[in-house]
Amino acid sequence: MAEEDIETKIKNYKTAPFDSRFPNQNQTNNCWQNYLDFHRCQKAMTAKGGNVSVCEWYQRVYQSLCPTSWVTDWDEQRAEGTFPGKI
Repeated sequence: MAEEDIETKIKNYKTAPFDSRFPNQNQTNNCWQNYLDFHRCQKAMTAKGGNVSVCEWYQRVYQSLCPTSWVTDWDEQRAEGTFPGKI
């Protein structure tokens, strides 16, 4: 049932909900954290042989918060091995 709830939330997703860890107007840290959380979740679920679709929530949040140019740069940095975040 929990998996159905997650799938329903993802399906009904419109934009990033309020996150009490980031109460201020500037959502840069929220963007960064959700980008990291998505890739950490994807890495962990792949290692466990689990379903990576549960990580989709983080991806939708960072895609709605982060400028596309940042995401493109971060993806290139991850591919080159120069990404500064810990995934």
